[in-house]
Amino acid sequence: MTKAFDAIVVGARCAGSPTAMLLARKGYQVLLIDRASFPSDTVSTHLVHPLGVDALSRWGLLDRLAATGCPPIHTYRFDFGPLTISGSPGTEKSPVAFCPRRTVLDKLLVDAAAEAGAEVREGFTVEKILFEGGLAVGIKGRSRHGDSIIEHARVIVGADGRRSFVAQAVQPEHYDEKPSLLAAYYTYWSGLPMDGRFENYIRDRRGFAAMPTHEDLTLVIAGWPYAEFAENKRDIEGNYLKTIELAPAFADRLHRAKREARFAGAAVPNYFRRPYGPAWILVGDAGYNKDFITAQGIMDAFQDAELCAAALDKSFSGARPFEDVMDEYQRARDARVKAMYDFTCQLATLEPPTPELQQLLSAIQGNQKAMDDFARMNAGTISPADFFARENVNAITAAA
Repeated sequence: MTKAFDAIVVGARCAGSPTAMLLARKGYQVLLIDRASFPSDTVSTHLVHPLGVDALSRWGLLDRLAATGCPPIHTYRFDFGPLTISGSPGTEKSPVAFCPRRTVLDKLLVDAAAEAGAEVREGFTVEKILFEGGLAVGIKGRSRHGDSIIEHARVIVGADGRRSFVAQAVQPEHYDEKPSLLAAYYTYWSGLPMDGRFENYIRDRRGFAAMPTHEDLTLVIAGWPYAEFAENKRDIEGNYLKTIELAPAFADRLHRAKREARFAGAAVPNYFRRPYGPAWILVGDAGYNKDFITAQGIMDAFQDAELCAAALDKSFSGARPFEDVMDEYQRARDARVKAMYDFTCQLATLEPPTPELQQLLSAIQGNQKAMDDFARMNAGTISPADFFARENVNAITAAA
């Protein structure tokens, strides 16, 4: 006789494992599955902005991440060529960011879900979402040993990324879509110390960034407009290095470093999906995605997981109807990310700053409070809507 779970979470990375962990901590029966076996790598920006770090702290996992030797990042630096803005991305409570390898972070999260009481099955491939009377009621799949297995649950949670199998099965409404805007590739370098900085270099229709990660390595990612994706893909390394050469001082540092891995990269679409329906939910990239240029994905996944787990707790406990709490989940998610979504999509075009923005950037440079706020806005610590509000812009320009 098969066991009935409260929730089956499909996908065990940065959205799925925290969702399963938080539900299990509330005493619910949770099955967490992933086709990968952990530790496992995935294409990722790696960056966990300070509000994401704050979530790890709330969950009691921050000390575990720090113990892995991942260096903290206390400064975000933005080099526009003619001017540079350097500030603190966090808050007094959560002042730093981290850039962990996904082999480390995802394994840490999976283990935390298992410790909380979730049943974790790695190497499990979902083949079908089961429906009865229009409701999602379970899954059919295969274990790593090839056994065909059916499991049932009150709710199916899709946390399986942009190409979500769950989303394909439930066909959610899409809205506020934008095409792929940027293509980027990254690799890891040794001998490139960063001294606790996340460095961004913004040039005309090009950009790159560097940040310290595990094992004394530095992740360096470089990108160009999506219109050049197919052509530049023919020589990834050559175009990557040409982009780096646009900042000669950094290029000199890179020349003294050693590349330690192959290039990895992607171009991603920008979209919102309706994140719930009859007994199904989407969290993380499965429900909403934007370009990686602002590296918000991990933080978004963490915050989605908290919203989803809190909503399901109200539904499972009988306090509120599923439809009501999930409607609030969608509204809260969209309200939290909309301004950053628009800002990110604009930034991802790699168009040069407008004259108005150039004037604002010049006014920000040298004003430490304004530079800190600029860094916090790019980190998602404060909303772009608040930073670019007329009264804030006027205050910055007046101070200059």
